Amino acid sequence: MADSEYRVEVDGARVLTPRLILRPWQDDDAAGALAVYGADEVTRWLAPAMTRTPDTEAMRDLLGCWRANCEEMEPPAGRWAVTRRDTGELVGGAALLPLPPYGVDLEVGWQLAPTAWGQGYASEAGHAVAHYAFEAGADEIFAVVRPRNERGAATARRVGMEWVGETEKYYDLRLQVYRLRKAEFPPAPAPLIAE
Repeated sequence: MADSEYRVEVDGARVLTPRLILRPWQDDDAAGALAVYGADEVTRWLAPAMTRTPDTEAMRDLLGCWRANCEEMEPPAGRWAVTRRDTGELVGGAALLPLPPYGVDLEVGWQLAPTAWGQGYASEAGHAVAHYAFEAGADEIFAVVRPRNERGAATARRVGMEWVGETEKYYDLRLQVYRLRKAEFPPAPAPLIAE
């Protein structure tokens, strides 16, 4: 899709892109969310911040916790269900959360159901969350990626993020750090290159 065709629109609690709607989580998202957060190939990269969710009931409880936490967070922090505009299918989740231990830096994150991998949804969702963050007044955002998580690192680069080094500051793990500043924000995510 050409840059001139690409638009991100913030509509209340929703963030819209050409192919996706990022919206608040709902109780009836539990089954779709379990396809993401119940998948070992997704959650292996999220631990210790999050472990695999075992079943739909546990997922429903977790979604309730996320919604309650979002009500207490300072904007632009939040969590969103990522759905396709054309079908309404839930394909993943995205978040903008304060990074531990100090909660000063904002981390953008994206997780997709394995069936949705390879279609550019992660970079489109990450770019949309970055757009939302910068429109809400953030000056910079970060993504932290485990060194062997090549998919996560590639997505951060497609969002427009720059690798700035490794640290053990966050989550007590050695992580690669990617940063995106408002002044360097690209108009559209980089196109997906076949993996």
